[in-house]
Amino acid sequence: MGVIKKEKQGAYTILVIENPPLNVMSQAVLRELDEVLNELKTDEETICVIITGAGDRAFMAGADIKEFPELIGKKGIKSQFMESHAVLNKLDDFPKPVIAVLNGLTFGGGCELALACDLRIAEDHVQIGLPEIKLGLFPGGGGTQRLPRAVGEARAKEMMFTGEPVDAVKAKAIGLVNEVVPKGEGLQYGVKLASKISRYSLPALSRIKRSVNEGLGVSLKEGLEHEAGLFEEVFQTEDIKEGVQAFIEKRKPEFTHR
Repeated sequence: MGVIKKEKQGAYTILVIENPPLNVMSQAVLRELDEVLNELKTDEETICVIITGAGDRAFMAGADIKEFPELIGKKGIKSQFMESHAVLNKLDDFPKPVIAVLNGLTFGGGCELALACDLRIAEDHVQIGLPEIKLGLFPGGGGTQRLPRAVGEARAKEMMFTGEPVDAVKAKAIGLVNEVVPKGEGLQYGVKLASKISRYSLPALSRIKRSVNEGLGVSLKEGLEHEAGLFEEVFQTEDIKEGVQAFIEKRKPEFTHR
């Protein structure tokens, strides 16, 4: 039995992490996530992806600590960590919008997984944090890089220095999540959002994501030039023809995502 359940529903696909009891990020989860992302990247029917956790206790309550003892004292293991980075980078760079629905504890690797998604929806009972410092560690799955980009340097350092989590309301206030919804309604909200996004042109959506992601790593002038290049590309798509024609004819566009 796998640890990631895939549910295709029209133009969006839901990925449910099923690694009881707390859906921790094991090597098996990373392997399956890598495989399913490869599948969905070329799936022409899937325009948007939702990631959530099974049950209501945890989205993902960190890494599998049982895998850590064998790493203690070993040298030359940076490559193993880079393999984990490669999977989360693939998620971060995935050419389709990805929504994380946080439905329980979102700690450590779970927080880092959520940070690699484009949008984050949190149920109101959710706690989000990077508690690695309490084990004599620090966030090594992208947390030190993605969290400051999401909430700012000082707030990110406070969360990582103390290891203390923030609740859903605080997470929204600092820009860590997009929306807070009642317990049990996260997936419903995520589906509604995915349904709306999936009606739009995938070539345009993917270029929005690329322009934002790649622009954050360069100067404003370089980012603007990059945006202009992607904007030129989108004018070559079938969807812009349909979108403009539908606007002129005062009807809803029917995008082919080409």
